[in-house]
Amino acid sequence: MKITVKTTVNAPVEKVWQLWNNPDDITKWCSPSPEWHTPRSENDLREGGSFTSTMAARDGSMSFDFKGTYTKVDHNRFIAYTIEDGRKVEITFEGQAGQTILTETFDAENINPVEMQQGGWQAILDNFKKYAEAGV
Repeated sequence: MKITVKTTVNAPVEKVWQLWNNPDDITKWCSPSPEWHTPRSENDLREGGSFTSTMAARDGSMSFDFKGTYTKVDHNRFIAYTIEDGRKVEITFEGQAGQTILTETFDAENINPVEMQQGGWQAILDNFKKYAEAGV
């Protein structure tokens, strides 16, 4: 089953692409709630390149690495990658009139309910939108 999350960011696609892919920026927006953060991020944005983002509870009770390998990169337009557990993710960046429609579609995992997965990924996307629009 595939899950889709989406937002419209009030920023040009070039800026959205940069903020989405720059490891220093990723550490500032990649979390679903204030209780979580991403203290470390590495990103080799090219087909065959890989990424790792460490997501951690701020209270130190839990952390995990979110890892994957890029299968397609079309600058300012599209990213596809495979998460380390084999699930596929596709992200489209659609720029129009100074805004960017950002859409992520990913394979659901079998542990958590679909609604929880969709809610978590949407929360991260919403956090990104807030960061990108904050005039960084």
